[in-house]
Amino acid sequence: MAKIYYVGDWAVLTGPVFAETPFYHSVKGLDIFNYGVWLKNALESSGEHQVESVPTWDFYNKLGPGDYEKILAYYDAFIFSDIDAKLFQLSPSFFDREKFGRSVLTFPDRIRLTVEAIQTGKSALFLGGWYSFTGEHGKGGWGRTRIKDMLPVRCLDFEDLEESTEGYSPALTEAGRPVFQGVDLASMPPLLGYNKTLPLAEGTVLMNVRETGDPLVAVRTLGRGRVLAYMSDPAPHWGLNFVYWKDYPAFWLAALKWALAR
Repeated sequence: MAKIYYVGDWAVLTGPVFAETPFYHSVKGLDIFNYGVWLKNALESSGEHQVESVPTWDFYNKLGPGDYEKILAYYDAFIFSDIDAKLFQLSPSFFDREKFGRSVLTFPDRIRLTVEAIQTGKSALFLGGWYSFTGEHGKGGWGRTRIKDMLPVRCLDFEDLEESTEGYSPALTEAGRPVFQGVDLASMPPLLGYNKTLPLAEGTVLMNVRETGDPLVAVRTLGRGRVLAYMSDPAPHWGLNFVYWKDYPAFWLAALKWALAR
């Protein structure tokens, strides 16, 4: 059974906020949403995979020195979705003033560790969203870090969000036909957006956005490991129709099968 570590696609909603006097504002609600539940269920639907779904705040706050190395050693594949580069680059200890001056504060680079894990045979899926690839206003930041060395596409140097209320549809390339054989892409509902990227010599595009020709799914090898990038969101809002598609599980099982193959 393949073990998968899936970071991202969680959100916290606060509110509504009431202002009943000029002096006090009251927050009347707090909800936590796991938007990754669709992808987790899809990958576990075959009975061949076990998925650990991790909120970004846990990935950032709860991994001490040595913890990420243990995760990289234990799991077979890693999914990073709507997760900005700062979650890899920073540590909560850098903002804890009580630790300032007591010792030199440095920690192993999580991006370097991820690159090395893939090179030695692990698999990774990098998935889209407002905080993926370049992201909204550049907040994703993948292209300014060594995350770019793992990707099968090139990130833009500026905001990369492509969105439409009419949606976008997929178009398989010849290279993508064997990977997604048996998936009924003709019935795939519109995607409401994606991250615009550019093809890369080290990568192979399996699927384009039909309306624009931009890459939608691309893959590459990295050492003994494999990487797949999906430039839209596996969850709402870009994927709010996508997650209810009858072939949503088949799509992701096919993508994971490629990533896990050796």
